[in-house]
Amino acid sequence: MTESKRLKIGEGKISGYLSIFLAIICLGTTVCAYFPEYLTTSDFRQLYNPNRIKWIFLFVLLASFGFALTSFILSKKTKLGFFGILIIAGSIFLATGLPEYENIESKSFTIGMDWLLIDILISSIVFIPIELFLPKRPHQTKFHEEWRTDLIYFIISHLLIQVSGVLIKLPAELLFSNLGLSNLQSWVQGIWFVPQLFLALFISDLFQWTAHYFFHKTPYLWRFHSIHHSIKEIDWLAGSRLHFVDLIGVRAFSFIPLYVLGFSPSVFTTYIIIVSFQAVLAHSNTRISFGFFRYLIVTPQYHHWHHADDPKAFNKNFAIHFPFIDMIFGTYYPIGKAWPESTGLGNVKFPKGFIRQFFFPFVKNPEAENSIKSPSER
Repeated sequence: MTESKRLKIGEGKISGYLSIFLAIICLGTTVCAYFPEYLTTSDFRQLYNPNRIKWIFLFVLLASFGFALTSFILSKKTKLGFFGILIIAGSIFLATGLPEYENIESKSFTIGMDWLLIDILISSIVFIPIELFLPKRPHQTKFHEEWRTDLIYFIISHLLIQVSGVLIKLPAELLFSNLGLSNLQSWVQGIWFVPQLFLALFISDLFQWTAHYFFHKTPYLWRFHSIHHSIKEIDWLAGSRLHFVDLIGVRAFSFIPLYVLGFSPSVFTTYIIIVSFQAVLAHSNTRISFGFFRYLIVTPQYHHWHHADDPKAFNKNFAIHFPFIDMIFGTYYPIGKAWPESTGLGNVKFPKGFIRQFFFPFVKNPEAENSIKSPSER
């Protein structure tokens, strides 16, 4: 793995990039406000408080301006702060002409730009400082060779939240919608919140483990999942690199028990938040060990061993929530205090870019093309 040059504090570049990032969030929010019926997720609209959104928008806008000013003060060589100011100005100009809505018309198809903006803002606030100040691999920069590709994966998976949501629910609805499970679902919903949530996490992780296992062990499915394992520089954003077939297949299978057992809406919503957060955390570049909790929940160290380019760790640590599931099935790799020296698929060369990676598994066998280790060998 080539060593990348990290950004250094005091050069004005970090604050410049932060200014641009926050300014783009504001610009995207403004665009959403112009076309909410097309660019916002209908399930989330009832949660939005207009006054609260205005204050959050103003706070992010001021933070963006503050970072731009900091970039100017620290360095006159970088123009990043200037670009941040331009985007801020564009956001303010558009915001002055925002229409007022009493009711937002529901469309049959929407693009989840609001979900994208919320998730990337919260994830960035949580994980960028962690990776910046507590990195496991200090020389790994955020702007590594394939960060743009990973960002595209992140953006597309969030924008197509409605499409992916329908496809994920479809198998469960087709197979189990007419089984008359209302009594079972009422009983499950009557369980106290905390044990019901644990049950949802445990059962869905069992199904996720199974789907994940078969994506490793089935040669044709491995074509798609190998795209995810091609990551050499793992961070919170790189965890989004999942082929659409892989994403839908694993999540659809994991959704089956949630649908069949009919967990309460509050548990289901909490489950979505936890699985989204933990999936990002598991890939993050941080040296936080989590102490004793690393034996109870999946941590970055645990999941990085799943990505290890080390034969002794092949086909290990499939779980995404609870390590004891791997212990049950004999796929647990004892992590101890060690971390893998490298991740990825060795010297295997996959095509660069989202589009090429999307079509690659359909037309070519990565094993034959790259002499990649077969699923049975892994």
